[in-house]
Amino acid sequence: MSLSTAHLATLVGSRLCHDLISPIGAIQNGLELLALSGGDASGPEMELIHESCGNATARIRFFRVAFGSAGSTQMMGRREVLSIFESLLKDSRTSVDWQIQADLPRAEVQLAFLAFLCCESALPQGGRVRFDRDAAGWSIGAEGPRLKVEQPLWDHLNGAAPLENPTPDRVHFVLLAVLAEDRDQKLLARLRDETLSIKIA
Repeated sequence: MSLSTAHLATLVGSRLCHDLISPIGAIQNGLELLALSGGDASGPEMELIHESCGNATARIRFFRVAFGSAGSTQMMGRREVLSIFESLLKDSRTSVDWQIQADLPRAEVQLAFLAFLCCESALPQGGRVRFDRDAAGWSIGAEGPRLKVEQPLWDHLNGAAPLENPTPDRVHFVLLAVLAEDRDQKLLARLRDETLSIKIA
């Protein structure tokens, strides 16, 4: 059995997230046990460790969906999605408006999460990202005080140009395009002044 490039990439993402979440969770549990046993779990050093573990856990939860393997029968509910975004965007200038009420296949949510990363890349001063979904597919819109658009990345989503040697912090543009093609879905990215949109159908 041969693996597609997209499937192999998501398997690697799943493995990394799975192996990282356990030690980070163990550190958090250790801090809680230290506090319960009367140890000194306060102070700036311990607060920094606790905050860093929380941030790492939030990002890994998000990355497991965005970059991990998504089975065809796995489902995600609104509460789980909002919980992931709430943890991820704590103290952030970016907010999310998730309009979808129904449970969705994890593979569908994966595309939306990757689209969020694309939008976030263009919002250096923060902003709002709105998610809508109907029978035609996803409509994801973003707005902010100042967009920072790297045109080749958005051209790549539209299939107008190949993306040669992307940097690691822009790999979500590549994976979104690859997964959409792998699942026979089309991408359409549009840019206007202080707004941008991504349609997945």
